[in-house]
Amino acid sequence: MGKTNERRDRRKLLSVELHDALRANDEARRAAVMAGAVEPDFVPVAKFFSPVGAATWLATELGEDGDTLFGLADLGFGCPELGSFSLSELASVRLPFGLGIERDLGFASEVPLSGWAAAARRAGSIITAEQNFRRAARGDELPKPKG
Repeated sequence: MGKTNERRDRRKLLSVELHDALRANDEARRAAVMAGAVEPDFVPVAKFFSPVGAATWLATELGEDGDTLFGLADLGFGCPELGSFSLSELASVRLPFGLGIERDLGFASEVPLSGWAAAARRAGSIITAEQNFRRAARGDELPKPKG
């Protein structure tokens, strides 16, 4: 894929506003580290997902390179992980029917990343954790853990 197409695909996944918010979080974390302070526990700014599978990513930071995101990654195998992932790799994924990775335009959260990670690990996926957060917000009873 050419550089022009790659940039266009990345812009499709990340608006200027989200880019700026993710960069601000990265800069705030770096400043905290340099000052010897506790690293902030940011709320996810963006959610990406596969429209044909369970893969889901929550991003809280974007590195100086404009490509390295940090957050919670769930490839749909039951073990969500905190770590880094590439915006350009997400943008380059080609799925069946001409689809690609998409951004959830309606995503908003008040839960910090550590809360998402704990809930997703307990539930086995970001998708189920999100459903559980919605149930809890409505006052519905959460499903009992299996086992």
